[in-house]
Amino acid sequence: MKRAPAVLVGCAVALVAAIVLGVSFGTDSVSLATALADASSRDHDIVFAVRLPRVLLGALAGAGLSVVGVALQALLRNPLAEPYVLGVSGGSALGATIAILFGLTGATALGASLVPIAALAGGFAATVLVHAFAAAAPGARSTSVLLSGVVVNAIASAAITFVKTLIQPAKAQELLFWLMGFLDVPSQASLVALTVYVALGTGILLADAARLNVLSLGDEAAEHLGVRVRVVEVRTLLASSLVVGAIVSITGLIGFVGLIVPHILRRLLGPDTRVLMPASVALGGAVLVVCDLVSRASFRLLHTEPPVGAVTALVGGPLFLFLLRRRAV
Repeated sequence: MKRAPAVLVGCAVALVAAIVLGVSFGTDSVSLATALADASSRDHDIVFAVRLPRVLLGALAGAGLSVVGVALQALLRNPLAEPYVLGVSGGSALGATIAILFGLTGATALGASLVPIAALAGGFAATVLVHAFAAAAPGARSTSVLLSGVVVNAIASAAITFVKTLIQPAKAQELLFWLMGFLDVPSQASLVALTVYVALGTGILLADAARLNVLSLGDEAAEHLGVRVRVVEVRTLLASSLVVGAIVSITGLIGFVGLIVPHILRRLLGPDTRVLMPASVALGGAVLVVCDLVSRASFRLLHTEPPVGAVTALVGGPLFLFLLRRRAV
């Protein structure tokens, strides 16, 4: 597509601009020039110790959720597929919650690695359940996928609520705060680990982009063209669960990023997954960084900072209903 290079460059520019804005603005006024020139200044501490890690976390989380959204939509042949809607995020949150219940938090290097692994297991289990239920259910597969995702999300939410009753009130409050979706970086090691998980999962999805394109022709046609459909499905589900699980283990539940960004890019670039995925990495990161900037900026008006998960839900929820209505007409 002729416009693809221009759109990719535009997405990259948007990501860089969002990062610059994210570190430049917030609840306190700082000078970026002073922060860069004077390492001992207060501005330097705010920019590099507080804002930059948060912005990088937002960029990583947005990129990962967006590319997973593209992959799941291609795999399930449903433009409404998204980690949050399909229960992947809910399953990941349940896995991470159970890990936190047993004290496997980021206090040690071992704990920092076990929480994402538990979230991965929960996300993969939720994805497999949704996929299995949708395949066995009568009627349109796209409708079955959405309904199965809603049910799995409800089960995961109920299980998390049950877990919260088993822990001390202070721990339950901490868990509730985490589940709301905030971009708080626990430690530098957590950010590095997240980068590794997201890069690994995204790399697998990018490598399968062409095969996911072929799957749009149907399983039988894809098999005739040499694509091992079941292998690609399992690999895509594992990679998606790895990315989402790692993100949820740190940020909590942030929904609809994997719906908004692929939908915007699909209107600009068409359905080619090979182009959509790299573009979604850049634009997804930019979108979540901007949403977090809106959340931080609203502190001056609300005197409290709403979770970025609420901001994305307020934008993505109506968009999801709009797309669902369009498909029903």
